[in-house]
Amino acid sequence: MKSLVVAAQLLLATAGAYAADSVMLTGTIGSRAILIVNGAPPKTVAVGETFQGVKLVSLQAEQAVVESGGKRVTLRMDTPVSIGAGAGTGAGGNRIVLPADSRGHFMTQGAINGRPVTFMLDTGATTVALSAADAQRIGLDYSKGQRVQMNTANGVALGYRLRLQSVRVGDVEVYDIDAIVSQQPMPFVLLGNSFINRFSMRRDADQMVLEKRF
Repeated sequence: MKSLVVAAQLLLATAGAYAADSVMLTGTIGSRAILIVNGAPPKTVAVGETFQGVKLVSLQAEQAVVESGGKRVTLRMDTPVSIGAGAGTGAGGNRIVLPADSRGHFMTQGAINGRPVTFMLDTGATTVALSAADAQRIGLDYSKGQRVQMNTANGVALGYRLRLQSVRVGDVEVYDIDAIVSQQPMPFVLLGNSFINRFSMRRDADQMVLEKRF
C-alpha cells in the first residue's frame, strides 16, 4: 500500500499536465481503486462511488472503467487519461481519448467556432464535414466558401469548402481547419483528416487515443 501511494505521489506532476478530468489508476486495494483525479492526492474509491465528479463503474485486475460528464473510458494502470469535460473548461490540452460506442464508432461532443456539435471520428473523410443544417445552427456562413462537387452514395452533391476558426474536443482545441459543408443531411459532423492529421493516433482496445503533434 505504502509503495503504491509513493509511486502515485511521484506521478502527480505528470497527471497535473492534463486539464479538467484527468484521471489515473495507480493501484487497487481489494475491490477499491486508487485514483488520482485532476492532480489531487490519491483516493481509494469503491465501485459505484464518485470522487470529484468521476464515478468508478467497474474494476478488474489492472484496469478500471470510470465515467465523467456522461463519458466512459477504460483506465489502465499508471496511464493518465484526459476524459475531456467539454465546453466550459479551459482549452490547452494535448490528448484526446475517445471510447467506442456499441457499434464501434468513436463519437464525442465538441465545438466548432465555440458552438456545440456532435462529432464522429472518420479517417475516411478528407476534411471535417458537416451538413448545411448544422452549419446554419452554429452560425457558419458557408455560402462564402468555395463551391465544390462531392461524389456521394446518392450521386453528385453540391458542397462548400471553407476554413473553420477552431475545432475543439474536450480540452483540446486546434485552429484553422479545412471543412466542407454539404447540402445533404448528416446525422453528425465527421471529424475528418484535416483535424486528425494534427495528431498522432493509436487504437488502444476500445479507445482511440489522439495526441497533438508539435
